[in-house]
Amino acid sequence: MLPRETPLPAPIRLSRQRRVLTDLARIFSTIFNPFLTALALFIILAHASANDAPTFWYLAFGSTLFTSFGPMLYVLWLYATDRIADLDMSVRSEREAVFGAFVVFYLLGTAALWFAHAPRLLIATMGGYAIASLIVQYITRYWKISTHALGISASLASLFYVFKQQPLPFMILVPLVCWARVYLKAHTFGQVVGGAVLGTVCVYLAYHYFHLI
Repeated sequence: MLPRETPLPAPIRLSRQRRVLTDLARIFSTIFNPFLTALALFIILAHASANDAPTFWYLAFGSTLFTSFGPMLYVLWLYATDRIADLDMSVRSEREAVFGAFVVFYLLGTAALWFAHAPRLLIATMGGYAIASLIVQYITRYWKISTHALGISASLASLFYVFKQQPLPFMILVPLVCWARVYLKAHTFGQVVGGAVLGTVCVYLAYHYFHLI
C-alpha cells in the first residue's frame, strides 16, 4: 500500500499558485509583446492584400521592417550598449526618447508604403501606428501608458474592421494581456485601459481617414 501524500501547508500552496500566475503573466507579456503583435498583424494584412506569393513577401517584409524588426533591433542595441536600463524601458526618460525613434520608424514605413503604392489597408494601419506612437511619446512625459495593451487592442481592432466578426473570439486576449501587465506590476489598471482605448481609437481614425470604414 502506497503511503498517502502529506498535503502541502497552506502558505506553500499559496506561494506555488502565485508562482504559476506570475509565470502565466510573463508568458502573456512575452508572446503579446508590441513588436510581435505588430509582426503578426502586418503578416495577416499582407496576406489579405496580396494576390500572389511575391506580392505577399514584398508587403510583409516592407511593413514589418518598420514596425517590428527595425524597432526591435534598435531596442536590443540600446540595451546591449547600456543606453536603457531594461527591455521594458521602465525609466520614463528613456522610454520617451525611444518612442521618439519609433515615431520615425512608423513615419518612414508609412511613406515607404505610400510611395510603393501599397494597398490603402497597410498604409492606413502603418499611419495608425505612427499616430499612436506620437501620442504615447507625449503621454510618457507624465504617465506610463501600456504599450502591450495598445498593441493587442490596435491589432484586434484592425482585424475586426477587416474581417468583421471572424476575430471576435480573440478579443479575450485584450483583458488577458491587460491582466498580465497589472499582475506583474508593470502598469496600473488605468494605464492598461488607457493603452487599450488609445490603440482602438488610433486604428479607427486612420481607417476613417483612408475611407476604409
